[in-house]
Amino acid sequence: MRKINQKLQFNVVFRPEKEGGFTAMVPLLPGCISYGKTLNEAKKMITDAIDGYIFSMKKRGEIIETDANSFISTLNVNERRTYA
Repeated sequence: MRKINQKLQFNVVFRPEKEGGFTAMVPLLPGCISYGKTLNEAKKMITDAIDGYIFSMKKRGEIIETDANSFISTLNVNERRTYA
């Protein structure tokens, strides 16, 4: 049987760290987190982490959801000093 490689889309959050480098997180895959000294390295590392996560999900027979129909937006919120 021939396997078909399907492209799966996931949103990834890259956060620069104070010490240098980047932490990468996949919100849809709890615990799927990685790190790289550069943004490029962080992208490679999180791709590897996603591959491992998906492999584990398939092995357990879990349904793999993707972010194909979602998007990320940034919102600016004013900080309030007191709340009612």
